[in-house]
Amino acid sequence: MVHGYLKFGRVELAQRLFLDMQVKDVAAWNAMVHGYFENGRVEEGVRLFEEMPVRDVISWTSMIGGLDLNGKSEEALFVFKKMLRSGVEPTWSTFACVLSACANAVEFNLGVQVHCHVVKLGCFFHEFISVSLITFYANCMKIEHAHKIFNETLIKNVVKWTALLTGYVWNNKHRDALRVFGDMTKMGVLPNQSTFSITLNACCGLEALDKGKEIHTMAIKLGLETDVFVGNSLVVMYTECGNVNSAVAVFRNINEKDIVSWNSIIVGSAQHGFGLWALIFFNQMIRTGVDPDEITFTGLLSACSRSGMLQKGRCFFEYISRYKSNVLRLQHYACMVDILGRCGKLDEAEELVRYMPVKANSMIWLALLSACRVHSNLEVAERAAKHILDLEPNCSSACVLLSNIYASAGRWADVSRMRVKMKQGGLAKQPGSSWVVLRGKKHEFALHDVEDEQKEEMLSFHSERLAIAFGLVSIVEGSTITVMKNLRITWDGKRMFLEALIKLIMRGWDLLIGCCKMEEIKEDGEERRQLGFVLCFRNVAAATTALFFLGNARAKLK
Repeated sequence: MVHGYLKFGRVELAQRLFLDMQVKDVAAWNAMVHGYFENGRVEEGVRLFEEMPVRDVISWTSMIGGLDLNGKSEEALFVFKKMLRSGVEPTWSTFACVLSACANAVEFNLGVQVHCHVVKLGCFFHEFISVSLITFYANCMKIEHAHKIFNETLIKNVVKWTALLTGYVWNNKHRDALRVFGDMTKMGVLPNQSTFSITLNACCGLEALDKGKEIHTMAIKLGLETDVFVGNSLVVMYTECGNVNSAVAVFRNINEKDIVSWNSIIVGSAQHGFGLWALIFFNQMIRTGVDPDEITFTGLLSACSRSGMLQKGRCFFEYISRYKSNVLRLQHYACMVDILGRCGKLDEAEELVRYMPVKANSMIWLALLSACRVHSNLEVAERAAKHILDLEPNCSSACVLLSNIYASAGRWADVSRMRVKMKQGGLAKQPGSSWVVLRGKKHEFALHDVEDEQKEEMLSFHSERLAIAFGLVSIVEGSTITVMKNLRITWDGKRMFLEALIKLIMRGWDLLIGCCKMEEIKEDGEERRQLGFVLCFRNVAAATTALFFLGNARAKLK
């Protein structure tokens, strides 16, 4: 009865029943200790363990596994050493818990000793032991050892394949992870929810949209598309690869959406400038009774920032400060500074940073400095840069931004001074680049070390053009080319790039006139900029072909 109550989270009922028991044997004590840890009641679990009149190996194993489960892996290892000193002999279950704690605490030497011990005891081939060993070596950045353990196991089931696959993803070997997934399916082992989730993470790491679509298709065939874990991973994969429409479609098909589902679609929408979508999803989330957390609010503030929604951003930040102060984090301040900065409210942004209840970090000051770059405010920029360099003397981003602001103001002596400082400090500027991912392989086209003004122009006319041209000669007709960049481009830069793109891909389609215009629009009293095209074709056939290629572009046919 105690175990049953605890299994379903009825801790108080289990506690009352346990206290009313006339005679408590060691099994009752063990059930209560295990239940406390399973329900996150760590302090009560530790206290009850200390009160136990008699402890057996299950008591110690519950304590070790419970501490590790609740993020206290180092304390779990201390308890294991205490167990050995008490003379209690560990079982395979104990060793599995200890190996998990060694993996999470990255205690390589102790983990290797445990490995040797389980080999001597002959329990190496136990499923939980072998899975724990694969995870341990992968966490300790010894992925080749993990693969060796996997090869030595007799029965390779989905749990072991998933553990190996997870290890490769943790070690940022995403291409190898996809190869492991392919080997697994070739062996006839069907993936489960965890397998799909981690494989989709590998697709995110490679920005391999095509491979992600293949895995999505496989999930549909196995009836797992509506599973919350698989669905959440698909939403993240599609948004990370720039396909927000598909992410929304997957999100709507998830049967039982959790907080991760809502956060994924809100953050994904915000990331790609769909601020109104993010707000709509947030309203739906509130109506379904899901309580927002700090990630939700970060996504909302980011949406307001990227979409230029100043008043909504202020309202959200005020709401968080007043009613949700327990989730208020530094990233929320950084987002609010970015919102104010993008809208030209630099004095208000600086005041917010100065009067924060906690000390601002370099991320927040960088948001302010970046806004100074956009609005050419040298006075605020110098103060922000000083704070950043006091916190991080080797922050190359601050030096580059300040140098560019000096250049915009024509203060070339200061530009030279910043260049010398960067050179003496060994600080390198991030090279601008564009890339496309084809058949799981990333093809990158980089720029030389030039000033930001030149980078912006060259990204539009050189780097991205090369990426598009490479994509055009490498894919089949009708496919989508997704070009990604590592630098933010201004509206003028986007306009120039898109005009060049239109001229490039329309050349063979009887395009008569192609023009691009940018207009100011107002939504809820807030100004936003909208970029539009008017494309004119000689005939309907050419227009139809062009629309098929451009997807969701809005066009007027004349």
